[in-house]
This record gives sequence, structure tokens and C-alpha cells, in this order.
Amino acid sequence: METLPLSRKGTFKARAVLLGERLDLRALGSGNALATSPLAVAVQGGGVAVLFRYGVAVFFDVAAMEEVSFLERLRPYVTRPYERPETEEIAIAVEPQAKDGVRPGSVVFEGCTIERLQLVADILSKSVLLALYEARVSAEFDRVEPLAADLAEQGRIPGQERALLKNIGAMLLIESRMVGRAEISEKPELLWEQPGLEGLFVRLQDEFEIRERHLALERKMNLLSHTAQSVQQLISARHSIRVEWYIVILIVFEIILTLYELFIRH
Repeated sequence: METLPLSRKGTFKARAVLLGERLDLRALGSGNALATSPLAVAVQGGGVAVLFRYGVAVFFDVAAMEEVSFLERLRPYVTRPYERPETEEIAIAVEPQAKDGVRPGSVVFEGCTIERLQLVADILSKSVLLALYEARVSAEFDRVEPLAADLAEQGRIPGQERALLKNIGAMLLIESRMVGRAEISEKPELLWEQPGLEGLFVRLQDEFEIRERHLALERKMNLLSHTAQSVQQLISARHSIRVEWYIVILIVFEIILTLYELFIRH
């Protein structure tokens, strides 16, 4: 593992920014990359940025002005940028006499290598993505709760089929992004090449509660989806009953009309 110049600074900051729904790394190119999987590039001023296709950039030892300038260059490659990006920060301490580990509010490196930066970036990027989805799921709970309350208190459901379908779609979209793009529950590829960093990865996962938050989010999404689908089924059943009554009325009307015609003829 190649040591980076950042190791001479002793301490520096890592900062993750969730830019948008997607970052087109293929169009951005990787000609001057320090590393790939995930893509790491040098930033003016001596810092490093690690970029993820699910819309996150993680900066290491990058001053505010350089970060703004770098983000401006990334703008054309960001799909559906967020007006208020989620962010996450943590301090990095390089201590050659110490072992890789995590302290309250900081990460300790035995040596500053690109692989260690990529590992921290992987955790920070997943943390900001989880924060976004946690907020979205909470908002969906607020929308579904009144429907469940009406059902419990009044025994009826207001006609909000479109809102329920949007809720189900929102849950499916979040789940597909977590599993398909970010692979939040998966280990990063670099651990296959650097198995010695697995201990640091596990400690970082624990520090940011990645697994716990992911499982809690999955449970909430399953509950929301189940609730929305149940209410949708009740609405569909109500419509079916109404249609059945219409059919019965039409049949009765046709019988009456037939009897009337027979009566007139005789």
C-alpha cells in the first residue's frame, strides 16, 4: 500500500457530501485517478476526493474553497442534484505507532494509504445515503399514518388510491437504490485485495451503525409497504363490492323489464 503525502499532516478532516441521485463516473473519466473501485482523484491543494456512482463525493484534507471549486466541476455529471445535500464529517489522525482503529469523533490510521481513505469513504458515503433514506421513510410514515388512523377510528378509508400507489413506489425505489446502486449491506471490493483492513472496516461499520440503520430502515420500509398494500387491497375490495352491486341492480332491472314486456304482450 502506497503512503500518501497526507500522512505528514498528522490530522485532517474527511467530509462526505451527497450531491444527487447519481454521479456519472464513466462520463467523468478516470485518466488521472489515484485508484479505482471506488474512484479516487487528487484535488487542487493536495487533498483527495473519492467518488461514488450513487451521487456521493468524499473529501479528505480539502479546504472549503477547493471543495466548492471541485463540486462545480462535478455539477454536469450529477443527475437530479439535491438542494440541501446530506453531509457527514469525521477527523482522521495518522499515528505510525498506533494501530488502525476508531475513537470518539475520529479515525486512527497507522499509515495514510489510498486504500484506507477508500475504506473510510465507503462508510461515510453509505452513512449519508442512509440519512437521506431515513428522512424520506419518516416522511412517508407521516403520510400513511392518517390513513391508518381513519381506518382504525372510522372503519372507512378515504379515496386516496393515487397517494397509496405513490407510497408503494417510493418504497420500491429506495429499496432498489440501496441494494442495486449503493450495495449498503455489502463489503467493498478493496477488502478482497486488502484483507488486513477488514478489522478497520468492521470498527467503522460499528461506529456509524451502518448495519443496524440498514436493518431498521428495511423493517420500516417493509411495514410501510405492507400497510400501503393492505389499505390498497381494502380500497380495491370496496370498489369490487360496489361493482357487484351495480351488476345485481342491472340484472334485477333486466328481469323487471323482461317481465314487463311479457305482461304487455299478454
